[in-house]
Parts: sequence; structure tokens; C-alpha cells
Amino acid sequence: MSEHQDRRHPDMTGPESKAALWALVHAEREALAADLAGLGEDGWATPSLCAGLTVREVLAHMTAGASLTPVRWMLGVIRCRFDFDKQVAMRLAEQLGGSPAESLARFRRVVASTTKPPLPVIAMLGEVVVHGEDIRRPLGIRRDYPIRTINRLAGYYRGSGLVVPAKERVAGLRLVATDGPFAAGEGPLVTGTTLALTMAMTGREPYFAELGGEGVAILRERSA
Repeated sequence: MSEHQDRRHPDMTGPESKAALWALVHAEREALAADLAGLGEDGWATPSLCAGLTVREVLAHMTAGASLTPVRWMLGVIRCRFDFDKQVAMRLAEQLGGSPAESLARFRRVVASTTKPPLPVIAMLGEVVVHGEDIRRPLGIRRDYPIRTINRLAGYYRGSGLVVPAKERVAGLRLVATDGPFAAGEGPLVTGTTLALTMAMTGREPYFAELGGEGVAILRERSA
């Protein structure tokens, strides 16, 4: 596979492809909402894989992301004096609600939303899958993702440094999925499931234990 072929992403352009990607986003939001139905108080207070945030707070962050138009996003940036972390915290607080039940209800209301900040649709798929794992992993919940969904996402992160520096983390490494068609790059080998590769590209430390190959140490060091 050539470098040019690795970077191609047939689902990132055109109105039909956007509709297809939104359908994947909506399906993953719905699956996450279903997984969290009936979660107890202790579960909602569980620390997520996002440092400093609970499961409930990560869900509120996802609700905020599905509620922000580019204009509202920019107004928030200006209001927070271009402190992006401050804006994230502000928008999270807006969507947290007064109880875990309200947090989940707010998220359910945006399951079918196509509202987003100034990001490509594929980045919204990345948000729901990666943050979904940030929530599920500490709770011991496993999702059997459609390989088509995770394969698209792995291809996106491998070639993108937007939001998270995934492209920089995997530069000069050969990534090969053990459960699907994803394969990209040249250099020291990193193998694992498509999900583990995707989560490692976004810097989620628990997933490094699921990877093999001489390139894992390099990827781990870059993510530290």
C-alpha cells in the first residue's frame, strides 16, 4: 500500500459521505446511551480515562460538543479569552445538569444532532468513540464496534493532528490491525485490534498493553 493510498479517506468528502458518517455518529451515541441506562451513582462518579473528569462529566462534555455551532463555539472562545480548556470546562458545566439522570437525558436529546463545532464530521465520530471508551473502559463495559466504523476512524487519526496529535505520534511507524483491513505507514511495527490502535493513537495508556511489535515502546514514549 502506497503512502498516497494510506491517506485516502473516501468517506470524508461529498454530501452522501457526510450523511453516512453522521449515521455512524448517531449509532455510536445511541449505543453509549443504552450502555449507560441504569448506571448507579457510584458508576457515574467513576474516574474516566480523561484525567480529572468523571464518567458523568465526560458525557456532559460530549453533549456540549453536539450542541455547539461554529458561531457559539467562537463566542465561547472569545468569552474565555482564547483559553480553550476554560471553554471546555464552561460548556461541560452548562450540560452537566442537576443529576446523573439529567446528564443522560441531555445526552439522549443530542443523539441525532448534526450540530458541531468547526470540525469535520469524522472528528465527531472520533469524539463519540474515543470518549465512549473513556467512559466504558473504567466501568468494565465492552462494546463490539462495527469494524467498518473503527477502520474509518483509525485511518482518520493516522493522518490527522487535529484536536489530538495522533499523526505525530505514529509518524515513522507501521500500524497493522489484527482484526480488520487497517494497515498504514512504514517503520517499526505496531499491531493490535483496530480499536486498540485507534485508542493508542489518541494517547490512551491502558490500550498499549493490548499492542505488540517493536514500535510499541516508541508510541508509548511519544504519548507519555
